[in-house]
Amino acid sequence: MVGSGVGPVVGVDVGGTFTDLFLFDPALGTFRVAKVPSNRGDEAVGFMAGLRKLGGPAGFEAIVHGTTVGTNALLERKGCKLGIITTAGFRDVLEMRRRDRRHTWGLWGEFQPVTERDMRVEVAERVLADGTIHTQVHAAEVQKAARELLARGAEACAIVFINSYANPRNERAAAMAVRAMWPNPHVSVSSEILPEIREFERASTTALNAYLQPVVASYLGKLERALGEDGFSGRFHIVQSNGGIMSTATARGVPVRTALSGPAAGVIAAAAIAKAAGFENAITCDLGGTSFDVSLVSRGRMELAAQATIDFGLVIRSPMIEITTIGAGGGSIAHVDRGGLLQVGPESAGSRPGPVCYGQGNTRPTLTDANVVLGRINADKPIGGALARLDVEGAKAAIAEHVGGPLGLDPMQAAEAIVRVANAKMAGAIRLVSIERGHDPQKFVALPFGGGGALHVGALIKEVGLQAALVPRFPGVTSAIGCVIADVRHDQVRTLNLNLNGIDAFALDKRMVEEATAARAVVDGAGLPVTRTEIRFELDMHYAGQTHTVGVPVPVHVIDGTTGVSEAIIRTAFEAAYQTAFSRLLPGLPIRIVSLRTAAIGVRPDFDLKALAPPKDATVEGAARGVRQVWFDGAWHAANVWSRLDLPEGARVHGPAILEQPDATVVVDPDLVARVDGYGNLIIERE
Repeated sequence: MVGSGVGPVVGVDVGGTFTDLFLFDPALGTFRVAKVPSNRGDEAVGFMAGLRKLGGPAGFEAIVHGTTVGTNALLERKGCKLGIITTAGFRDVLEMRRRDRRHTWGLWGEFQPVTERDMRVEVAERVLADGTIHTQVHAAEVQKAARELLARGAEACAIVFINSYANPRNERAAAMAVRAMWPNPHVSVSSEILPEIREFERASTTALNAYLQPVVASYLGKLERALGEDGFSGRFHIVQSNGGIMSTATARGVPVRTALSGPAAGVIAAAAIAKAAGFENAITCDLGGTSFDVSLVSRGRMELAAQATIDFGLVIRSPMIEITTIGAGGGSIAHVDRGGLLQVGPESAGSRPGPVCYGQGNTRPTLTDANVVLGRINADKPIGGALARLDVEGAKAAIAEHVGGPLGLDPMQAAEAIVRVANAKMAGAIRLVSIERGHDPQKFVALPFGGGGALHVGALIKEVGLQAALVPRFPGVTSAIGCVIADVRHDQVRTLNLNLNGIDAFALDKRMVEEATAARAVVDGAGLPVTRTEIRFELDMHYAGQTHTVGVPVPVHVIDGTTGVSEAIIRTAFEAAYQTAFSRLLPGLPIRIVSLRTAAIGVRPDFDLKALAPPKDATVEGAARGVRQVWFDGAWHAANVWSRLDLPEGARVHGPAILEQPDATVVVDPDLVARVDGYGNLIIERE
């Protein structure tokens, strides 16, 4: 949990439709939540509106922010005008990629890198793969290239030299020359961003970092000015894609690490909630206004990926929580395609104009419109508080026109069809991260959050065969809770290119201690109190002749200036990791170490989730809110309506039922039952 226990700490998650906030006051042990509409294009407006709804930022000790600004800039290609300075002969690395195709079997296709070819300038320099300087770079030539880029309108510069991971001297000299004349701090250098072998991945990560720098820096600057004007004097931090938090200064320098900031915060909270509730295996299901994000928590640990592809050709090689995203959010637009098939998404109505039922000008039906028409969402109590009432008849008319008419269905059948298609897409995403990776879904609980996740969880239990669903106390603001409880984290990587047999363990030990010291310094520099700092080492390794590597956690720690690493320790760790990944070893083949990964984790004081427990004086009778007609399986059903937050611990609710709360709605299908646990979570199971 961020903060020293003096003043309130606030987590803020800005999504495409809503901005969610969670305030925790450690001195009083109390919390508050808020949800306000996002302002797409100027997210600072919704950010500040939410803080003011919680009483204003003047008295807050810390604010931790999960943002999708970087993600949206990449997906929508709305970064800056980027210039690249690279080694002669390598200007087309970004365009060539890995010679992959957007459509594997298609005859046609095109790809436009984030910067045009005339914005990629070459200079004479060359470092060999062994680190030898073959051609010394000249500062005058580099500055001439930088002036050309500035004249063509470049707002940021990326410097990517071949083999700079082996020896960064040329790249550092070029960076010094460029920074001496560049009119802003937006200069990204590949040996600083990703000193790792694999030319395309390093070039892509560095280029995307520079591409985002002006956008993220402008956004953070706007927020910091607004916070200052409202009297905020505490610490402001950003959630990283790896599940940790970093200072805004670090975020300005390496904005590429915020690419999955918002979704990552939700997974952090979901993992903590599942662990507290006694479930070590969970599949997180974040249904927001624009997308459906799925991640796996296995044996209590989040899955980390070494790299992610944000969109075709946009590869970021940096540790990230592994999240699968599909375009199936509450604002996803339903339509009948030219083949006569019903589709839901990926196009979204977002928050502006939003679903038809918002009455803000959209005429095409969305998943939210379908849920409103089916009676699952209470039209008189829309979440977010910006609207007095939802337009049910408008939503029904739009569904009838765009879906019912073309398919020959009445509006209710069409609305249910929209929900079923969306459920099928969500179930497919869950299967992708579970069954297709060797996990048995019967051993996992679905953990739905976001504004709409709990509307669909019953169908997901049945379609995928999950053990149960665990609905958090505040599903609509789970990502904001994740911001509050996230640890401080810094990851870094260095390419080694060593044979394991006969390795110089003393030299490797020295390098590992140096890396640990540097990583720890970044965590300490964040200025946040932590209970302890953990250092974790992982080696990327493979058998000689193989292309791809396996991640090998090395079970050593820095004690009295040494890790005690040895060839035997590494070999045992590699064989265990390789056996797990491929179910067999390849005895007799040499083993190679490619890269060393070091993570420093500043562990925050525990956030006691018991703070979210139901009030002691809550009663089942006091939570009853009558009966409402809700459409299930082709017919109307009388569903009991409950005030979810007023249900006591141990309460059991049989479906069909609707549980309402300010930030979300929970649907319990007719053949399911829900019970409230000691943390206020709702566990939904088959009858």
